[in-house]
Amino acid sequence: MRCGAKTRSGKPCQSLAMPNGRCRMHGGPSPGAPKGNKHNFKHGHYSAEAIARRREVSALMRAARELIRSVS
Repeated sequence: MRCGAKTRSGKPCQSLAMPNGRCRMHGGPSPGAPKGNKHNFKHGHYSAEAIARRREVSALMRAARELIRSVS
C-alpha cells in the first residue's frame, strides 16, 4: 500500500504507507505530546483550561450583544 499524499510536485507520494494510511513523512506514527504534558509548559495559553475559559467568555460576550440588540 502506498501513502497517496500529494507531493509538492502534485503527484502522489510513492512511499510505503503505515497502518494509518500515510508514510512516515506525511502523517507519521507520533500523535504528539500526551495530554497534560508539562515538559515545555511556559504560559498555558493553549492549555485545555485556557481554551475553555476563552470559549466561555466568548459565549458570554455573544449573549450580552444579543441582549443589547434585543433591548434597543
